[in-house]
Order: sequence, then C-alpha cells, then structure tokens
Amino acid sequence: MRSFASLGTTRRMFVCLPLLMTSSVAAQSTWYAVRGPGNAFVVDMPGEPVYKVIDTRSPGGASFAYHSYSLEYRRLSFVAQTALLPPDIDARQPRPYLQSVLDDRAQRLAGGKWASVEWRDVQGAPAVDSMGSVPGGTVLRQLVILKGRRFVSLAYLAPADTLRTPEAERFFKSMRLGT
Repeated sequence: MRSFASLGTTRRMFVCLPLLMTSSVAAQSTWYAVRGPGNAFVVDMPGEPVYKVIDTRSPGGASFAYHSYSLEYRRLSFVAQTALLPPDIDARQPRPYLQSVLDDRAQRLAGGKWASVEWRDVQGAPAVDSMGSVPGGTVLRQLVILKGRRFVSLAYLAPADTLRTPEAERFFKSMRLGT
C-alpha cells in the first residue's frame, strides 16, 4: 500500500475519472487491502482511502480513538472504522451494545429507523448488518461487528440505485477480522 503522503495525488486522479464507467472498467480498478491497526481487520476498497484517527470519549468519559478509513469513489462512499473500546463500555453482552450503535445511527436516517436489520455472526463474532434511507435520496448500509472489545464497522453510502453494485458487494464480502 502506498503511503498516505501520496494520497492527495491519488484523490485528484480519482476526481478526474469519468463519472460514468462501464462495469468492466470499474472491475479493473485498483483495489487496496486496507489493514486496520494491530491487524484488527482487512477489507478491500476500490482505491486508496483517507486515514484519520478520531479521538472520542465514551459515555463514562474514557478517552479512546476510532481509526477511520474513508473513500469517495464515483458516486459511492466507503468507510471502515475500528476502535478498541475502553473498559467503561460494557461489551460482555454484544447484542445490547450493537443495538445501541444501531439506535444512535438511526437518528440520522429518514424516518429515524432502519429499513432492514439482520443479526448474524461474522467469523464467529456477533454482528449486525443494516440498511436505511438517508435524507437526500441516498441509502446507508452498515455492518457492525464486536469481537471482544474490538469494534469494527463498514459503511457504504450511495444513491439508492447503486446499493448493490459489484464494488459494494466486494467491499462487504472482503471483510476479514484479524487476531
């Protein structure tokens, strides 16, 4: 993976690409295996993402950091985030924690609720896959996983007619949890 110092050039190159690409050209784009810190996860993205560390606080006041990787690709947005949750967040029962994440993010959806929610396991870890409409005609799909104290989230934001693109399917199917 190239260094993030070369990211400005890469982003300018993607902005210059034609907005309407055929599926065969899109399938030939350069995909990157994005690795989270400490080998938390690996996920494929159709370009090199912007990496940020977002400092935040738990409801109990403990500091922790989200590691965020985001990419705007054509009319599609891809985001992968991870954090090691601080001890004051109760992760012993994953489903209530994951439900709180759903509830928090639903506040930003049209109508304040998810259109679909599917509870499942991802490589043995509890997860929830959800979709909902965002004001402005776009749709958000997110996959949130809790492996012990490790939080991992994939999000895809796109116009409703591009929800099931090959890029989106590859992004979600490529998720591999680390150690």
